[in-house]
Amino acid sequence: MNEAARTPRPAAREGQTFAHRGSRWLVYANFVKLPHTLFALPFALVGVVLASYQERVTWATVGWIVLAFTCARFAAMGFNRIVDREIDARNPRTRQREIPSGALRVTEAVASVAVASALFFLAAWQLNPLCAELSPVALGWVLFYSYTKRFTRWCHLVLGLGMAIAPVGGYLAVTGAWSTPWWMLIALALAVTTWGAGFDVLYALQDVDFDRGQGLYSLPAALGQPAALRVARLLHMLTVVCLAAVGAAVFAGTSGGSFYALGVVVTAALLVYEHSLVRPADLSRLDAAFFMMNGVISIVFFACVLIGRITHHGAALYSVFVLGR
Repeated sequence: MNEAARTPRPAAREGQTFAHRGSRWLVYANFVKLPHTLFALPFALVGVVLASYQERVTWATVGWIVLAFTCARFAAMGFNRIVDREIDARNPRTRQREIPSGALRVTEAVASVAVASALFFLAAWQLNPLCAELSPVALGWVLFYSYTKRFTRWCHLVLGLGMAIAPVGGYLAVTGAWSTPWWMLIALALAVTTWGAGFDVLYALQDVDFDRGQGLYSLPAALGQPAALRVARLLHMLTVVCLAAVGAAVFAGTSGGSFYALGVVVTAALLVYEHSLVRPADLSRLDAAFFMMNGVISIVFFACVLIGRITHHGAALYSVFVLGR
């Protein structure tokens, strides 16, 4: 046997991570899967744009919203990595993550989560009293998710609801009050909940055997891959219905909403394509379905909502965002 054959191959790096090569910044970026910010941040900004129909938006408000979202997501993902470090060490797919591999010490991880949490509370207090009051509930929920895979197959819905906090929070940060009609924000939250839960079910397809062996809960582990795929498709059908309901609430009785409707149609088409990439017997394109398509969906939908706002209220929006008045 030659020397090359005897040399073990390095473990493959997990998807959506960087070769950090000693950079502490990239270690932390990998620690919280920074590219996954593309999933929910555009939806947080959708909440901001929808709220701008009711109240003016300043760049300062947008800045605090982005900071609050980024810090909450960092805290949630970091906490998940801390809580799951022993499970990750046993899973061949995740054992190269920062804590199990030794690239990041637990004490460093805990400190970073504490700092992110403190900055999240600071940003919430800078927005308005309602956001400040709700911030402990929001952070508590996204941290709670880390434990749910230990006792419920519906952990995906808990994650989805945690993601739904982003657009609702973006709306409340601008208006300081619940929506009119009251069910609009509920429909928006349900849209993001079902969207996030659906793609998390797809993501869990790759760990069915491991989850069953470790006594962990997920829909694919409980129902099998074909049934779990059907559940994911149903969830994403509900996503489209709920997004359409949001548009009906926001644009009722007006001539606007054409770009929003386009966003709903494109989202539906992209979700159909996403599901065409994943089959029970072939998960080779799961990474593309999970990361690339969901990133595209959130960005494209936000772009449609924003273009619609600019198209119908261009001068007012220029005044709000550029002039800050």
